[in-house]
Amino acid sequence: MSRWLLRMPFGIFLVVAAVALARAAMPHGMNEHSRASRTSSFMAENAQAMDRMMAAMTITPSGNVDRDFVAMMVPHHQGAIDMALAELKHGKDETLRRMAQEIIVEQQQEIAAMHLASDKLADARPASSIAFDVCTTRPTAPRRMHSPPMQGDL
Repeated sequence: MSRWLLRMPFGIFLVVAAVALARAAMPHGMNEHSRASRTSSFMAENAQAMDRMMAAMTITPSGNVDRDFVAMMVPHHQGAIDMALAELKHGKDETLRRMAQEIIVEQQQEIAAMHLASDKLADARPASSIAFDVCTTRPTAPRRMHSPPMQGDL
């Protein structure tokens, strides 16, 4: 194995390997135009996913490291989901498609775990603190928890 390959960061190696596998799996009869069109659509979707992710990860520090970590990591994981969805939509290699499916499941589980941890933080902080919208994974306006009316309150 070449020294260059051994020095290459593992993430870059995975991307290079994924591209090589995808090219090898591409049907030989496919013309350059349809291949370029599929690649163009895939790259556009990935660019949109990256733009959404980077915008959502840009936060104003709250002064609470745990809260800020969740606020930035949730959109980061959602970005991975969006990119994996683009692979499922445009990719043809079955191994990579299975990996994309696994990424989606794993990242959704991690987002759910972060929301649970965030909820635990919310229980320990004032109601004026930040909350997260489960659908968009972006910070939202604070929510106040109301307790159910007591029998004497009715």
